[in-house]
Amino acid sequence: MIKDPHSTAAALLPLVGGPANVTSVAHCMTRLRLGLADRSRVDDEALRALPGVLGVVEDGESYQVVLGPGAVGRVTEAFEALLATDDTADALARRGAELKARQKAHNATPLKTALRRVANIFVPLIPALIGCGIVAGLAGLLTNLRWLPGLTPALTALSAAFMALIAVFVGHDTAKEFGGTPVLGGAVAAVVVYPGVAKVTAFGAALAPGQGGVLGALAAALLATRVEKWCRARLPGTLDVLLTPTLTVLVSGLVTLYVLMYAAGEVATAIGTAADWLLTTTGALAGLILGGLFLPLVMLGLHQALIPMHTTLIEQQGHTVLLPILAMAGAGQVGAAAAVYVRLRHDTSLRTTIRSALPAGLLGVGEPLIYGVSLPLGRPFLTACAGGAAGGAFVGLFAMLGTDVGATAIGPSGWALFPLLAGGGGWAVTAGVYGGGLLTGYAVGFLATYFFGLPDGAARPVCDPEEHEPRPADRPGPRPASPR
Repeated sequence: MIKDPHSTAAALLPLVGGPANVTSVAHCMTRLRLGLADRSRVDDEALRALPGVLGVVEDGESYQVVLGPGAVGRVTEAFEALLATDDTADALARRGAELKARQKAHNATPLKTALRRVANIFVPLIPALIGCGIVAGLAGLLTNLRWLPGLTPALTALSAAFMALIAVFVGHDTAKEFGGTPVLGGAVAAVVVYPGVAKVTAFGAALAPGQGGVLGALAAALLATRVEKWCRARLPGTLDVLLTPTLTVLVSGLVTLYVLMYAAGEVATAIGTAADWLLTTTGALAGLILGGLFLPLVMLGLHQALIPMHTTLIEQQGHTVLLPILAMAGAGQVGAAAAVYVRLRHDTSLRTTIRSALPAGLLGVGEPLIYGVSLPLGRPFLTACAGGAAGGAFVGLFAMLGTDVGATAIGPSGWALFPLLAGGGGWAVTAGVYGGGLLTGYAVGFLATYFFGLPDGAARPVCDPEEHEPRPADRPGPRPASPR
């Protein structure tokens, strides 16, 4: 646990090459993401050994230090404050931006770039989704228990307000990510949730406020950014101030009303229908596949690209039925790590890593166990996927039987997801099924790793590095006499 983010940031900076080597700084839910001018100046081993660092990841575009939820935001703020004191920060930033652009052009495929951009739009919204989701769960609990009836309407308003206006925030972040004016992106996306759209007819039917949801807002802000850039490239400065924002709102707003809202609404409806059909018809098989394949997505950092789908389901149904199934991948990872801990009793360093990373894994932060344990060992990563597949199949099976398990917000998983659970059978039943899935993932991940996840001889004591032959205790025949 990081107690002093300033000390941690001060220790991190020289290990990544100092201020002159850092070209960009950002963070997500668990990782400090750094752009580096010279990758060779990073001391990987010292970084991994630094207290509070749960692991390091490299994706070709950024160097990522895993610090865990909560801590990463505080350390990033302190890290940026240290960089701000450097006199050459502006020049470095310009050079770093050029280098980063060249690296992206060389390493990033169009698909990976698109997925990361989608993640950059939605990741900043996760804290609000978590907070509002927990408040919504608390309001539902008080309503069911008939406690504090005067407070529950206020809690409902607090939890629902953000979701009612989430399209505006998506539009703001989309324009910011794609180089437009954020407030113009938010202004155009706001039409999606404006009650007055009920008076507008498109494709022969009246529009409904919120139709298309976050997908419509995303498309509207993308169009607004394109229109804005087109105008700024062609209008003289004297007209740009007045005409560019006007044309951006007018053109992209009209297209949003008469085309994008309807089209995005159809896509959103299809997503909800497909998710329901998938789980009610092929729930066990779907859970097996989704739970088994989610760890590779986390490993590549592409799991955040699923956020728009989760958000769409939460808008439509009040919860996402996909997240609890995907969370089973973390359970398989925990079970696999526990098996490695039991089998490799002689590997003190690895066991220490597992002890420090396992609490985070139980709470749904899987990167430390992935990059510190299962992936370096090879087979345990595959057996962890098997555990996730088994847990996903368990939850999917109950969905086929009519007990759906959903989450009212995204971000947490593992044990941390319990306060956000929702389903048609009530919280207790939903929590029971979800807990059963976790236990299944733990058990299968453990057993698969214990019996099949480690190569032959991996659990045997190592040879003495000086003698290069078995230690006396391992030699056949009588043991040497104990000294008196």
